[in-house]
Amino acid sequence: MTDQGPVAERPLLEVAGLETHFPIRKGLLRRQAGTVRAVDGVSFSIPRGQTLGLVGESGCGKTTVGRSLLRLVEPTGGSVRFAETLVRDQPSRGLRALRRRMQIVFQDPYGSLNPRMKVRAILDEGLVIHGMGDRAARHERMVAALERTGLAAAALDRYPHEFSGGQRQRIAIARAVVLEPEFLVLDEPVSALDVSIQAQVINLLTELKTELGLTYLFISHDLSVVEYLADAVAVMYLGQIVEAAAAEQLYRQPLHPYTMALFSAVPSVEKSRRRQRIVLSGDVPSPSRPPAGCRFHPRCPLAETACREVDPPQVDLAGHRVHCHVAERELTRHGGDAAAASAAVQAAVNAATTDLSRPSSDV
Repeated sequence: MTDQGPVAERPLLEVAGLETHFPIRKGLLRRQAGTVRAVDGVSFSIPRGQTLGLVGESGCGKTTVGRSLLRLVEPTGGSVRFAETLVRDQPSRGLRALRRRMQIVFQDPYGSLNPRMKVRAILDEGLVIHGMGDRAARHERMVAALERTGLAAAALDRYPHEFSGGQRQRIAIARAVVLEPEFLVLDEPVSALDVSIQAQVINLLTELKTELGLTYLFISHDLSVVEYLADAVAVMYLGQIVEAAAAEQLYRQPLHPYTMALFSAVPSVEKSRRRQRIVLSGDVPSPSRPPAGCRFHPRCPLAETACREVDPPQVDLAGHRVHCHVAERELTRHGGDAAAASAAVQAAVNAATTDLSRPSSDV
């Protein structure tokens, strides 16, 4: 028998063709008049112990993706496989057991905690639901979770309003990790916090990932934070992923004009990383009436006839996925050299952009 080498471990989370659509109802009889395609054919995977950063403008569907994975919002299509379990096929009892292994930390530390419950009750609720130990054992778990997140056991007997925003987010993180999950959806967990507190929470999440062996889906619009935390990054636009790659590769060699526009808005003190500011014209189209062809073409400075008529194919170059006619052509022209193709697309975008103002790092 020929030695085939070690078998690659299957990703902890695999998402294929995920769709989450919401009906638009009008009139006295509430008949369906349209559909909001909040998430429309999203696919990605996350290996165990790694972090996928999901980025994009507000309203692109990032949060809906995270909630759909846990079925806090019911998907309308596609598949979600967690370990060996198909999440969408689970009945209520199976879904409850699965949610102990898949937890979420919400964006707003003020709205995600019940103001009428003490911290003890907030942390204990999940433990009771999942039958995790007697009262004494649950108390030990709660104290350990608080200490992991930098809070003292005395916090158990206080209400959420007695804590600062950063402390409330630590409580929300403790509520998630007290159940000993394997996977966390982090839905912009630091965007509502002061900058100094953001750094503390980011470091806490990094420590917890290492200490507990967690896997993260980190949803954010802050590209600097994502670059620091993520192993891989997926860029969303109007309900679809337009580009995805390892974090270092994506930040160094973006191929999609939308990704380049996002990166151009990130300030940097390093002269070598400064990018010409790319200001996109027009507004994001409505997800209830997405444009034909490439969804980005109404705002793309490089849009061609094919972009307006034909949905671009997915090009996968050694794990770097991109949906763009122009990027595909440049990759073909440069023989699959991602660095050369990225430079060519970037030069074309810079030349086609009407706003040639100073670099964003100087603003």
